[in-house]
Amino acid sequence: MRQELPHRTSPLRTLVLLPLRLAYALYAAALFLLVGLTASLAARLLPGLERRRRAARTLARAFLRGAGMRLTVRALDHLPQGQCVIVANHASYLDGLVFTAALPPRFAFVIKREMAGVPLAGWFLRRIGSEFVERFDRKRGAADALRVLRNAANGHSLVFFPEGTFTTEPGLLKFHAGAFTTAVRAGCPIVPAVVRGTRTALSPRGNLPRPGRIEVSILPPIPPPHGTPAHSAPLLRARARAAILATLCEPDLTCCADSAPPLHTERARSARESSS
Repeated sequence: MRQELPHRTSPLRTLVLLPLRLAYALYAAALFLLVGLTASLAARLLPGLERRRRAARTLARAFLRGAGMRLTVRALDHLPQGQCVIVANHASYLDGLVFTAALPPRFAFVIKREMAGVPLAGWFLRRIGSEFVERFDRKRGAADALRVLRNAANGHSLVFFPEGTFTTEPGLLKFHAGAFTTAVRAGCPIVPAVVRGTRTALSPRGNLPRPGRIEVSILPPIPPPHGTPAHSAPLLRARARAAILATLCEPDLTCCADSAPPLHTERARSARESSS
């Protein structure tokens, strides 16, 4: 699988295409607003969590199709019939929407608590059963982790982006331990997943969005190793990260040290947040 590389165009070509890209960006924003308002209405009116998640899935697919972002989901049959925890790389603000479109409606997303305060989005995410976790306040973060674990113990299947953030450059950051501790304590497998194409469709650099191909690959599940969570969770994390890194074909941003990469504007700032 080829590595996802940034588009390089000449200044003249960029200037010629700018009006088209601006028109597309306005269209995509209007479409997103329409789909978002429809999703909010569905979340308010539809009874039952599964119905609301099905509506969110349908509308996420409608947005991607309407925006010319062709979604391909590979090896969905790797998902176990029972409970599991999905962990995926994080490359763009589109990732959550893409996984909503790609996965069955039985999955809840584990999201950084900052999203809970975003007008409308926070309310909608609650209505589809998302779990919010604190990254910076250790006491509150511990309480959030216990709540997520309790829901996992009750049989809920969860989706984590264990990097906790994304960078302006391609690459995989270190993984937080929460998803793997949750899987070990709940006794369910970890399912690694790889998303490609979202970094180009909606770049973290703040570039205008663009249509294109988006691909989600579901990798074989990894059962939790035997032993205590303190011993098993790091092993599970290492195996899942290695599987994602091998499929993603992007740089390992922790290859030289398990800390922030060299100081480099947004990339360094995001990595410092990830390690908090």
